[in-house]
Amino acid sequence: MEYLLVKWLHILSSTILFGTGIGSAFYMLATILRKETRPIASVTSLVVLADWVFTTPAIIVQPLTGFYLIYLAGYELSQGWIIWSIVLYFLAGACWLPVVWLQIRMQKMSKDAVEKVHPLPALFWIYFRYWILLGIPAFMALVLVFYLMVAKPI
Repeated sequence: MEYLLVKWLHILSSTILFGTGIGSAFYMLATILRKETRPIASVTSLVVLADWVFTTPAIIVQPLTGFYLIYLAGYELSQGWIIWSIVLYFLAGACWLPVVWLQIRMQKMSKDAVEKVHPLPALFWIYFRYWILLGIPAFMALVLVFYLMVAKPI
């Protein structure tokens, strides 16, 4: 029963992590591409909030439940699929941390542009490009982690 509960928490938190990430990315990307400052300010604010409310707790729960599942199931940490899952998870995290910083900055810039009735600054668009460039490997890393968790190929 303990194993099933921990596994359920692990799957639930991975779903929240991945679902919030892809959902937030979709809405932020779609809104920013429209280049309308007021909706951008609103959506970036919600994306930042979603990261704190959903993504951050899931990021904490994932390794805790994952390592506990390894222990409960009797797996060796040296198994290839476990090593690669950890490496890819850290790669996703290494991309996500600067993305969070970029989103906070973009939210502040867009809010400021709305309040002062100015266009978004050039720096916003530079940050947006970095946001995309960091989001792609983070997304791909998590897709690969899902595959490794299910298939356990190596």
